[in-house]
Amino acid sequence: MDGSTLRILIAMCIYMAAVICIGLSFARKANKNSENYFLGGRGLGPWIAAMSAEASDMSGWLLMGLPGVAYWCGLADAAWTAIGLAAGTYLNWLIVSKRLRRYSVQAGNAITLPDFFSNRFHEKKKVIMTVSALFILIFFTVYAASCLVTCGKLFSVLFHAPYVSMMMLGAVFVLIYTILGGFLAESASDFMQAIVMVAALIVIVCAGTAAAGGLNAVLENVGDIPGFLAFFGIASPTLENGVQAVSGGRPVFGAAGSYGPLSVISTLAWGLGYFGMPQVLLRFMAIRDQRELTKSRRIATVWVVISLSVSVFIGIAGRALYPTALTTAAEAENVFILLATNLLPPLLAGFVMAGILAATISSSDSYLLIAASALAKNIYQGLLKKDASDRQVMAVSRVTLLLITLAAICIALDENSVIFTLVSFAWAGFGATFGPLLLFSLFWRRTTRAGAIAGMAGGGCMVFVWKLALRPLGGIFGIYELLPAFLFSCICIVAVSLLTRTPDAEIRADFDAVRTADAARVQ
Repeated sequence: MDGSTLRILIAMCIYMAAVICIGLSFARKANKNSENYFLGGRGLGPWIAAMSAEASDMSGWLLMGLPGVAYWCGLADAAWTAIGLAAGTYLNWLIVSKRLRRYSVQAGNAITLPDFFSNRFHEKKKVIMTVSALFILIFFTVYAASCLVTCGKLFSVLFHAPYVSMMMLGAVFVLIYTILGGFLAESASDFMQAIVMVAALIVIVCAGTAAAGGLNAVLENVGDIPGFLAFFGIASPTLENGVQAVSGGRPVFGAAGSYGPLSVISTLAWGLGYFGMPQVLLRFMAIRDQRELTKSRRIATVWVVISLSVSVFIGIAGRALYPTALTTAAEAENVFILLATNLLPPLLAGFVMAGILAATISSSDSYLLIAASALAKNIYQGLLKKDASDRQVMAVSRVTLLLITLAAICIALDENSVIFTLVSFAWAGFGATFGPLLLFSLFWRRTTRAGAIAGMAGGGCMVFVWKLALRPLGGIFGIYELLPAFLFSCICIVAVSLLTRTPDAEIRADFDAVRTADAARVQ
């Protein structure tokens, strides 16, 4: 290991030590009971709620996946995705956050999303709880795998070590950290990691732009690539045996591809996913005072807009500076690492690399914790052993964390995995499974238990059907699976609810109490 690599490692170890200290500092309080462990006792402040929600949501995808898309095929795909996500962030905090905070208390003081859905419909047979918990386990395992892929790529590129070994090392670190501190440690460290992430993005974009000779130079260097800077076109790398062709020291591109209204709508649909993201929705439920959610919304929106914009431009600047360095879609996701290691002093590069680690940890610990709560709290205690003690629930959650991590490792074994692809599938799964149900549960009094089950099952299954069977057909079926699955789930909820009996008086009374509280606050 040379001196530069050693200094990078030292900087990253300092960061990891700080994260572990946060976990240890919260370990005692977090392990006091399951509510503290899974929801932090509803004690989050507005800054931590906002920053931890966005950091846990964005993951390493923000620093590797999104810049990789911009580097590989230009502005359109990355920019429209970013616009959809920014709009979804704002609308989710505006529309959902306050009502969910109130309704989760009204619905039996629910501390997990499956708890909320089950209590919202006064379930005796916990079908909604079981179905939602199973979908959380499935999609969060895929999500966690995307984070492990990020760890593996980061460490293998930096230290020239085997990908699989580095991926497993990252998995062990995240697992130990999550077991230690639970939701409070996760949220507190996510606040710090959100700051590290945006700082890392800004440092890299400034360094990259300066190295290229300024903003105009960056745009000029990529301006001759067909469709690269178009909002309604897309660059098409010419591939030979899966690798981009290079001629005369320049990457070879074909004619610009079309990026019409259907493609724009498909990409903007990423914003719909926010309505079903458990890691974000839990922050709404966990804030100490619902009146602070307005402040949180502003903080979250500003952070997201800055981070996404800078992330997209990093990919463009990377293509201008190193046009032939990354010749596959999987390699393109290393553009952030390439810029950091080539343009920054080693110690600073190490702290910037900690930004990727920050993004990965902030997401993977959230995913593991929520998935563990789904099995331990909702299936084990909710169905299998209703008299289970807090100690037993916590023990089951830790075993679950281990099993989910092992499953995620299996998915992440392929070092050619594309982070963006893994994240897009899991994102669609959550958005279509829970997004429509959450909106109808909060805002439509006529929603029935049968409609809720149909909506969850229909949306979740349609993601698989559209992704695996219909999308490969191309044409109109080439649209991102989140949009058709989200709409199908809405149709299922409305149709089945109207065909089944009106909800009981107690369910309607809960809904009216929350709605009345909303109206009173507005007045």
